[in-house]
Amino acid sequence: MTDAHLKALFAQDEPPARDPAFSAAVMEAVARRRFVLDVAWLSGAALIGGLLLWALWPVLHPLLAQTGDQFGPVAACVTLALVAVMLVDGRVTATAR
Repeated sequence: MTDAHLKALFAQDEPPARDPAFSAAVMEAVARRRFVLDVAWLSGAALIGGLLLWALWPVLHPLLAQTGDQFGPVAACVTLALVAVMLVDGRVTATAR
């Protein structure tokens, strides 16, 4: 067998050539579809949550008015503590281990 015959024989087993522009376009289309689907799901969840909150507001308002004066400062302190832990990026719990 000659060198040309071997090249022709091995050429049949080579993978197809890749087109980077085509691959990028396909991945962009896939990412765009996922993004649109995520936005649709999040919009639906926000709409349902808003409608649920609107429907329950007559029941929740008196409860929040009563407990807001008592637990407002505690909620503020807990929120500040959570923000501080998030800002240090979990380094506090990592050093405790």
